[in-house]
Amino acid sequence: MNQRLAHVTLLVRDYDEAIAFYIKVLGFSLASDLDLGEGKRWVVVAPPGPAGCGLLLAEAQTDEEKHGVGQQGAGRVWLFLHTDDFWRDYPVLRARGLRFLETPRREVYGHVAVFEDLYGNKWDLLEPLG
Repeated sequence: MNQRLAHVTLLVRDYDEAIAFYIKVLGFSLASDLDLGEGKRWVVVAPPGPAGCGLLLAEAQTDEEKHGVGQQGAGRVWLFLHTDDFWRDYPVLRARGLRFLETPRREVYGHVAVFEDLYGNKWDLLEPLG
């Protein structure tokens, strides 16, 4: 059996503002942007590097979905952006306007700092050790 996690759905307010953030600030690439009709699109962004899990951006439509924008982790870090060089990427992301919620720290598992995306979802920028 050969399986992998391909996408994680992320609720967003607006496709285009989300695409702009993930491309211009985080440096992701636009892997897919297909018009599905009736205002729906299949939009996938992914970080640079080997193929891995991408974010499927889903524009919130219902009141419940709109309430969930920025709240999918219920206030916890729930997305983890791994890097092979924390000290290369951290200053670049800060210079692009990414909001870090803490100063970088070293944990037993790696160099890490928590940041927020444009909707308030919390992420770890993490260079794993070992």
